[in-house]
Amino acid sequence: MDALYAAAMRMTRNPADAEDLLQETFLRAYRGFPNFTQGTNLRAWLYRILTNTYINTYRAKQRRPEQTELDEVEDMFLYRRLGGLEAAALGRSAEDELMDMFTEAEVKEAIDALPDNFRVPVLLADVEGFSYKEIAEMMDTPIGTVMSRLHRGRKALEKSLHGFAVARGLAEPTAAVTDASSEN
Repeated sequence: MDALYAAAMRMTRNPADAEDLLQETFLRAYRGFPNFTQGTNLRAWLYRILTNTYINTYRAKQRRPEQTELDEVEDMFLYRRLGGLEAAALGRSAEDELMDMFTEAEVKEAIDALPDNFRVPVLLADVEGFSYKEIAEMMDTPIGTVMSRLHRGRKALEKSLHGFAVARGLAEPTAAVTDASSEN
């Protein structure tokens, strides 16, 4: 349940919406459990329900104005930052320390800037660790489409985060990234 909530939180970007999405997911899973094939991947089945429910909810929200609850976002940010301070005392890898140079807001901004058809596969693959095949089943799309969307989503993230790295002097502007941004 914690992993599903974390995925719902990344998809919705709002604790209340994530809780609603999770509740709707479990309701649909309960109602659809007779259709679940024993011996198959229950985790992937639940994530597919979660993803489909999110997509349906997202489409419905496109027709309504967006609402933001800033106090909840600030609380979650503080909670994560406190966890980050405790983790610093435990010894950290060079990769972790490099990522500390990017603020959570910048990384979140880069992910949020992705269109949903790229963001959801990137979250499912790179954050949740699902295979291409599992993501294709969850999103009910061909595996080639998942691979294409992942590639494009990752490239967009790379360009966005490379800009942050250049601004901090952590990376040099490169022709490959500059050329790629002129193609899109």
